[in-house]
Parts: sequence; C-alpha cells; structure tokens
Amino acid sequence: MAKDKDKDTQRKDPNQKAIPTSRVGRFARVARMASGVAGGMLAEGTRQLRAGKRPRARDMLLTPANARRVADQLATMRGAAMKVGQILSMDTGDFLPRELADILARLRSDARYMPTQQLRKVMSDAYGADWEQLFYGFEIKPLAAASIGQVHKAVAPDGREMVLKVQYPGVASSIDSDVDNIATLLRMSGLLPAELDIQPLLNDAKQQLKDEADYHKEADFLQAFGDLLRDDERFLVPELLPDLSRRTVLAMTYVSGKPIESIVALPQAERDRVMTALVELMFLELFELRMVQTDPNFANYLYRSSTGQIVLLDFGATRHFKAGFVNNYRKLLGAAMSHDHARLVAAAERIGYAMGDEDSQYRALVLELFLLALEPLRHEGVYDFAHSDMARRMSELAEEVADYRDFWRAPPTDAMYFHRKLGGMFLLASRVKARVDVNQLIKRFIS
Repeated sequence: MAKDKDKDTQRKDPNQKAIPTSRVGRFARVARMASGVAGGMLAEGTRQLRAGKRPRARDMLLTPANARRVADQLATMRGAAMKVGQILSMDTGDFLPRELADILARLRSDARYMPTQQLRKVMSDAYGADWEQLFYGFEIKPLAAASIGQVHKAVAPDGREMVLKVQYPGVASSIDSDVDNIATLLRMSGLLPAELDIQPLLNDAKQQLKDEADYHKEADFLQAFGDLLRDDERFLVPELLPDLSRRTVLAMTYVSGKPIESIVALPQAERDRVMTALVELMFLELFELRMVQTDPNFANYLYRSSTGQIVLLDFGATRHFKAGFVNNYRKLLGAAMSHDHARLVAAAERIGYAMGDEDSQYRALVLELFLLALEPLRHEGVYDFAHSDMARRMSELAEEVADYRDFWRAPPTDAMYFHRKLGGMFLLASRVKARVDVNQLIKRFIS
C-alpha cells in the first residue's frame, strides 16, 4: 500500500525527476541541451530578421527560452553539471558575461529530487534490503534537494530526530565528464571568450566536487566545526551520527530553525548581531582555521528564534586554504585598508590576479574594482548594507573591465572560492538590512 502511495506521489509531483546515471545518458542530456539552444537561436534570429533587425549572436543565444533550456537540463542532471553552473554563477562578474551568470543563478534555487524508486535503490545499496528497519518514520519526500544530494528526515534507533543526506546515484563517477561537457558547451556557445583559459579553474572544480561527493570528508568537516563551535553559544551545529553514516549517506541529528532571511522582520539590533556573528565566523575560518565553508547558499543557515542561535548546515563545500594564499590575502586587505596601491597590486599578483601594466587604464580599473569590493572592510565604523549600492556600482565597473579582453584571465581558484563566501555574506547582510562594523572585525585578523 505504501509503495502504491509513493507511485501516486511521484505521478503528481513535477519536482521528481529521474537522474541519468550513465555517462552516455548524461552526455545525451548535454547534447539535447545544445541542440535545443541552437534551435532557439535559429528561431530568434528568424524572428528578428522578419522584424527588420540585424540579429546579434548574443541576443539570439541569451533569450528567456534558452535560459530555461540550460537551467532545466542542468537541474535535471544534478551533480557536477549543476554544481559547475552554481560555482560559475557565484562569480562577481570579473570574467563571466552577466547574462550567463543570470542563467546559471537559476540553479541555486532548484528543488528537484529523485523519484521514489531511485531513492529506494540508493538506500538499499547503502544499508541493505532491510534498510527501512533501521529508521522509524523515514520521510520519502525530502526536506531539501541540492546538486549533490537530498535530505530526508527520520528517527534514529535511540529516538532522536535525525536527517539523512542521500547522494544522487552516478554523481561521483560522472564529475570529470560532466565538467568537461559543460565547459565544451559554454565554449561552443560563444559565451566564454576563446582566449579565456579556464582549464585551471575546471581542474580545481573537479577536485572540489570530488571532495564534496566524499561524504566521509564532509563528516570530518561536520565534526571539526562542531568541535570548534561547541562552546560558542551563538552557533549550533548538527551532531554527526557515524554509526548510521555510509559512503553515500551522511547521518546527523535534526536541528530545526527558520530560514535565515526571516530575521529581516526582527529588530535592528538582532539583525546586526546575527550578521556580525556570521561575518566574524567567515574571517575566523580563513585566517585562523584556513578551512572555509565556501558555499554561501542562504539555505545553509537557519535561525532559532527561541535561543537566537544560528544553525550551520552542509559542510560539503568546505575548502582548505594554503598558508601562502592566506598570508597574501591578509597583505592585500591590509594594503586596501591603508590605501597603499603598490602593496595591493603586489599582493594581488602574488595571489594570481592579472593586474596589467603599470600606469595602464586597465590596472586603474582593476584597482578600483578591488577597493569597491572591499568597501565594507575599508569603511570605518558601522557599514549599513541596507542602504549600500555597492552591488550596482560593482556591476557597472565590471562591465568596463570586461572591455579589456586581452588581459582576461580566469581568477585564482582560491580567491574565487573565498569571494563566493564573501559576496554571499555581503548579499545576505543586504537582504536582512543589517549594519555591521566589518572594519573592526577584520582588524583582529590583519593587524
């Protein structure tokens, strides 16, 4: 009877999509996406010609219909195909066309999940045919779904509420081919300039994704953050349940809370306190731990109104940073805060940024972009994110930098991953209309 009910749910729920698990099946998805985009370009070009306009390739490619085609196919594939889109879409616009970033940004809010039959197969492979006897009240419909896996609620044998993060089948084995296929599609589309070498970024993305698909590593990160913050009453981290975890299923205690964005309805002082804690934690992760949870997705944070605690979720995207990068980044921030442009350029070049020739207009623009991106850190006193137009000014300046294609280079991977987190925190601060003395927080780590 329960299985019949599962089938009824599957038929009625459009968010259930079977995940292609074979390399051939996943490549077919990319080919179908490319074919659909090409057909959409042809139709749009014909429409513009009939209207008496001379169609441009970018206008034909970046239509709403093509945006849906790309986002929908990547969302159905999940795994590395979806994750590489999320990674690229979090860039601040230094080298990605804004239109492409907007297309890929759709992936960050996608909530499709496995059909019940596919889920049962994954659970049987992990725990055996009698897996349902291990858990009480296992909920077939997930609490959340993301690029690598989906989360289900259950009750542990000891009676505690728990969640199981279940990895999508075929995700780990398809990482290399997925990343290569998506990169090829982006190049063929003309959205990425031919002269832009993103191979180092792609190679690093593959390794990062393999780490995210290794639930044993995520378990270690979950345990490490839990130990680190055990005595910090501002934060709450789920407890790892190692005996119930497997290679493709991560088990932990269930911690409830409201979406972090909900604090926008709270008094100003509470919003400021929460965002100050999160920004301070970000700096602590980079400068003291050299271990940063780099995924700034708002869904990774919850707020417990009863205690005022911030719940931290999902440590799969945690990344270790080398001491050399951290030291050079500390010098970059120090130079930016003291308005020492020569030291800032030197630190940026040591990190791996292309800064252009001395006294060139390109260098002046990149310097201006750096200083603008770090404005909250450089501002003395409380920075009011709610009334800041920093994002708009950065977008306008990035368009000017984009005109200098001869200087384009994919950003250093460590810097890009940290800037994802930095940009995400600033975006959240703007969303909840917080005021944070970022300058005071950062002085502790660079003085």
